[in-house]
Amino acid sequence: MDYSKYFDLDLDDAKQYVVDHTDFFGDKKASELNIKEVSDGNINHVYRVDDGKKSLILKQTGKTIRTSGNPLDQHRGHIEDRTLEIQRKLSGGQVPEVYDYNETMHVILMENVADFKNLRYELKKEKIFPKFADQISSFMTNVLLPTTDLVMDRIEKKKMVKDFVNVGPCDITEKLVLTEPYYNYLGRNVFDDKILPFIKQNLYKNSSLKVEVGKLRNNFMNNAQALLHGDLHSGSIFINQSDIRVFDSEFAFYGPMGYDIGNVIGNLIFPYVVQKAYLNKEGKGNKEFIVWLQKTIAQVLDMTFNKMAKKYDEIVKFPFYKERGFKNSYLRNVENDTLGYAGTEIIRRTVGDSKVLEITDIEDQNLQNLVMEIFVKIGSNLIMNRSVYNNGEEIVADIDQIFDEMIAK
Repeated sequence: MDYSKYFDLDLDDAKQYVVDHTDFFGDKKASELNIKEVSDGNINHVYRVDDGKKSLILKQTGKTIRTSGNPLDQHRGHIEDRTLEIQRKLSGGQVPEVYDYNETMHVILMENVADFKNLRYELKKEKIFPKFADQISSFMTNVLLPTTDLVMDRIEKKKMVKDFVNVGPCDITEKLVLTEPYYNYLGRNVFDDKILPFIKQNLYKNSSLKVEVGKLRNNFMNNAQALLHGDLHSGSIFINQSDIRVFDSEFAFYGPMGYDIGNVIGNLIFPYVVQKAYLNKEGKGNKEFIVWLQKTIAQVLDMTFNKMAKKYDEIVKFPFYKERGFKNSYLRNVENDTLGYAGTEIIRRTVGDSKVLEITDIEDQNLQNLVMEIFVKIGSNLIMNRSVYNNGEEIVADIDQIFDEMIAK
């Protein structure tokens, strides 16, 4: 088969591609392999290929978004390959191993982490992972801080920033996350007409909120602080009781560290609030699961910044940056960004067209509307008050207060 020019792989092509580009399955022929599409999104084709005993993942970065047909720069495949390699090394293996990447076909062959499950769906099943806060905080600390100017050679870091310019995916984020929820200029926001007055008052006509979102948007677009995953929600994390695996890093770019950390925190707040709403309105929420989520939300923030402060002292060498005042200011700004971006993630997943299962699976429309209003309030509070919190416990306390006030109305 000729791979000198790009073409979309179908199922048979994909099996032949695996045989031609790796000896993972020994001397087996394509006809002896099984294949299944496991894509969970609207951008790429992802296949699981196996011989009945072992398996790998094939991901092809297409020229267009599958649902809309709009073009999307295939350079993101190169970026994903490099990010997986870098973050696997820095994290000590918390990222799938890449077996092969082809720049022409834009195909990554990588480890199939079959012993791990998608965190979003595991949370949907109300499963508890006591080690998660420790695991994800270690991952973020280990992959973010070492890729900053605090640690890297200045010239090498500038070269990295250039190579990781990720125009298409960043444009998606700038629109869907940091613009449209507050300024529906493309008409893509989705919610029940009954809450339109609430959305107008709290988002579209909320000038104070838009000022702060504007600051976060500008920071996202111009602060090339560290190499980010860029889309670190619970659907991009595989988990079991032993460890995690972070994948799907095609949105990676050099940006503000708080964006990744905030995405993780924001996506834990969704099941927490929804479970509390079920318990309050229908008496069927899982109390043990709620308590674990409450604790985990606070721990992810606290553990991440405690570990980052310790690692800072270990790996930052430049004398100006080792001054206590600089260190404290730097990490405080990252923490403020974290809470702000947690807020923007919550709001965009609530009113935007890329929602989370926790919201869309609520069958009672009135309850869904109430939960969406609660999320808008929580997200707005995190954005507006991102600089006033000192620890995760204070954040959870305010989430609970907003929940109680909204439920009581």
